[in-house]
Amino acid sequence: MQKSTSDSLFESSRRRFLKSTAAASAWALAPRASARPEDAPAKLPPAFSSLKPHGSRVHPITAEEFHERLQHAQKLMAGLEPKYDALFVAPGTSLYYFTGIRWGTSERLLALVLPREGDPIVIVPGFEEGRLREKLHFPAEVRVWQEDESPTKIAAAALLDRGIRTGRLGVEETAAFTFYEHMHAAAPGFECVSADPVTIACRGRKSPHELELMRLACEATFDVFRAAFASLKEGMSQEDIGKLVESGFLKMDLHGGALVLLGASAALPHGSIKPQKLKQGDVVLIDGGCAVESYQSDVTRTGIFGKPPEKVARTFEIVRKAQDAALDAARSGRLSGNVDDAARKVITDAGFGPDYKFFTHRLGHGIGLDGHEHPYLVRGSKTVLEAGMTFSNEPGIYIPGEFGLRCEDDMVIVADGPAQLLTPGFAVSLEKPFG
Repeated sequence: MQKSTSDSLFESSRRRFLKSTAAASAWALAPRASARPEDAPAKLPPAFSSLKPHGSRVHPITAEEFHERLQHAQKLMAGLEPKYDALFVAPGTSLYYFTGIRWGTSERLLALVLPREGDPIVIVPGFEEGRLREKLHFPAEVRVWQEDESPTKIAAAALLDRGIRTGRLGVEETAAFTFYEHMHAAAPGFECVSADPVTIACRGRKSPHELELMRLACEATFDVFRAAFASLKEGMSQEDIGKLVESGFLKMDLHGGALVLLGASAALPHGSIKPQKLKQGDVVLIDGGCAVESYQSDVTRTGIFGKPPEKVARTFEIVRKAQDAALDAARSGRLSGNVDDAARKVITDAGFGPDYKFFTHRLGHGIGLDGHEHPYLVRGSKTVLEAGMTFSNEPGIYIPGEFGLRCEDDMVIVADGPAQLLTPGFAVSLEKPFG
């Protein structure tokens, strides 16, 4: 899905995704370099006619914002006890967060080395130097390495030239073990530790600009899903509906997609490999989203094709009440695990317990540049919620052999009061998943 050493780090084959619903557990979507609306089918159902790109409503993250993020990380490094002397960040969403650089993963290392003070250092293969310099948004020292040299030795030498030969080196969590191991060998005077206290602290709290982009992604997801639900016809397959969703995003000049589950297959939260065809009375679960300037949405809407049986309608109401309870519990200063507790209590008290018997997964996950990122809303989690943290709120009830229901919206912790929705609104009913 990802191309080595290319600008398309965040590319994923949506068609491959739609052909394999089992891949949904790795759902974190990300945009390609440019969407291609011409990839959409020549004729979409009438419900898709009003979809159009966001256009001037989208404001990219600025060079100044990227520079401020680097400075904030340095401030956090200085405030930790013991202090961090440098960060080591390989390609991935954290590299993009701090630099605005999208870079494919490869055996050839490109890395951000951020000392606690001074300009950042970027380690780059010699033949890629020109391309890297085109992407730099801020002052940085560029150190190149040739094919017969060790990039981690180059990184260690750069720190030594800054007078940094010992201390704590925070390694970003997604860096390949081989890079960690080689960096540790090249700089034996450093204690290599997790960069999480810095990177999660930076990325976990979203700025107003980041929240704006996430709201646009959520809005687009609602528009596309609404059109998809309005276009359902008996006999459609999960793949048929998934392609409609993908094409709707392409019409908006976005890349996105969805996991589609029909009938009894929805009792498996991430689906079944068995093909399904839509028929009267089926639950229809659509879970997915898109990205706007790399910021993700993750939304699930469960509807019904026809009239819902009483048991299904009653179960839906329980799941929605669990969402309400979670939204109210998600308050600044409380523990993240308590939000899962609040939603799970509603479901258990309604007879769908104990524990994970019918509500089989955690309540939610952090969301931002990654579809799933720190922190998480899961039982026992001790993260203290802070204003600006963003999460999915996605309780569900799954009855094997019968049906499954999940309602998922995205929310942000605010300074006072319950969390606020990033999505336009909760589902109203199975017949009206968008009001």
